[in-house]
Amino acid sequence: MSVVFSVRSTPGSERLEHWQEEVFRTFVPLRITLSKDEPFSGTISTDRLGPLQATAVDCDRGRVDRTPRLIARDCAEYLYVGLQRSGHAHVDQDARSAELCPGDVALYDTTRPYTLRFPQRFRMQVLLVPRSLLPQSEGDLQRVTATALHPDDGLGQVVLPFLQGLADRAPNITPTAGERLAANAVDLLGTLLAERLGRDTRDTPGDSLALLLRIKAFIERHLADPDLSLASIAREHRISVRYLHKLFENESTTAARWIQHRRLDECRNELSRRSPVTSTVAAVARRWGFPNAAHFSRAFRAAYGTSPSEWRAGSKG
Repeated sequence: MSVVFSVRSTPGSERLEHWQEEVFRTFVPLRITLSKDEPFSGTISTDRLGPLQATAVDCDRGRVDRTPRLIARDCAEYLYVGLQRSGHAHVDQDARSAELCPGDVALYDTTRPYTLRFPQRFRMQVLLVPRSLLPQSEGDLQRVTATALHPDDGLGQVVLPFLQGLADRAPNITPTAGERLAANAVDLLGTLLAERLGRDTRDTPGDSLALLLRIKAFIERHLADPDLSLASIAREHRISVRYLHKLFENESTTAARWIQHRRLDECRNELSRRSPVTSTVAAVARRWGFPNAAHFSRAFRAAYGTSPSEWRAGSKG
C-alpha cells in the first residue's frame, strides 16, 4: 500500500518547509528551489519493493540540487532511476546534461552532486536502487549518469517498459512478489548498463549474478539483525557457505566484509542525520548489528579514519 504525502492542505507559507522535509525523508537531503511568484502544490507516493523503493513525484516546476555539503551530511549510496512520465526534465551530473521527455529515463547517483531542473509541472517516477546491488563499479556508473535512455533504443525496448510497469503497479504488488520482481529489475538494469558501457552481456554469468543479487537483497533486509550470519544466508538460499564465498570473489571482498561495510555505512548515515530524537552511538551501533561498542568503534575508525563520535560532531557542525 502506498504512503502518500501532499501539501495541498498545508498553508501556503508553510508548504516549502513541509515539502522539503518530506523530500529529505523520502530521498536524500536536497536543496529545493521553487518559483516565488506562483502557488505550489505537490504529491509524493512511495511503495517498497523488496530492497527497492518506488516513488512517484507529481508537482509544480522547480529545481533540486544535491550539493557536496548535503552529501557530506548524508552519504547514502543509491542509484536513482528517473522515469519521466509527464512534463520535461533536465538531469545534470558528471559534466553531462540530459533532457528528458515523457517516456525517457535517466540515472543519477546520490554519492556525487547532481541537479534536476523541471521547467513545468511534471510527474516523475523514481526507483531507488542501492548501489551495493549493482555489479558495476563507481567508475562505470559515472559513465552512464545524466544520459537519456529512450524506450526504443537497444535493450531499452525490453528493460524500460518493465521498470515503468513495475513502478506503475507497485501499490498492488505483494511483499513476496515485490522481492522477486525487484531482483529481476536489478538484473535487467545491470544488463542494460552493461550494454550502454559496451560490455558483452554474455560475459556476465547470469545465474550466479542473479543469485548474488538476491543474496545482497536478503542481506539489505536483515542488516539490523544481529543473528545474520554466513550460515543463515547460505541456508536461506540453499547453498553452502563455501559457494557463498565463491559468489563474492568477483566483488573483491568477502561476504563478511561486505556485510560489515554495509552496516558501517548505515551507522555513518544515521550518525550524520539531524533528528529531534538523538540516539547514543552505542544504540546506533546495536541497531545495525554491532552489539559490542568497542568493536564497532575500532571498525568505524578503520573504515573512515575517525571515531563515531567525531564523525557525528563533524556532521552537525
